[in-house]
Amino acid sequence: MAEVQDAKAEALTQIARDIAADNVTPQLRDQATQLVFGVGSPDADILFIGEAPGKNEDLKGEPFVGAAGQFLNEMLGTIGLERKDIYITNIVKYRPPGNRDPEPEEKAAFMPYLKRQIEVIQPKLIVFLGRHSMNSFLPELRISQAHGQPVRKDGQVYLPLFHPAAALYNGGMRQTLIDDFSLIPAILKKIK
Repeated sequence: MAEVQDAKAEALTQIARDIAADNVTPQLRDQATQLVFGVGSPDADILFIGEAPGKNEDLKGEPFVGAAGQFLNEMLGTIGLERKDIYITNIVKYRPPGNRDPEPEEKAAFMPYLKRQIEVIQPKLIVFLGRHSMNSFLPELRISQAHGQPVRKDGQVYLPLFHPAAALYNGGMRQTLIDDFSLIPAILKKIK
């Protein structure tokens, strides 16, 4: 088991090196502090995908470490998980200037590397945090209707959720996110 995890960790490290070597989105890279690749267990059953790093993430080099990340940690706790039990990343791995939404071509540039991350981790469940990550895989869905409803496509199970930051700006979204999050253990059980 440890050898598999070590091999997966090394494969993920190589993907991060390839992003740098391949000069992905130089305009984003040049204004970012660092690459924010992803963290967690390379052997995780659950992979969370956000859209792009914000200011705190750019400074620390880790996804979801600001206020939205604290809320995510809180929600993980409600289902008996910690960050070390999951893997978390973003589609775009450099902070867009001024925290703007990632551009379609930026998301497209990172997609091959994200797909490689998914191949290495082989999660049972991919949870989208927000519409940007969801629409990169399921462009036909609207987050307002799809949130909290698992979708199986090409043998992979996805769960769209609102972005945790949405709950910070809209208190009413907080309970919706917590309720949607509470479905994760049952969905995982069905997959297994």
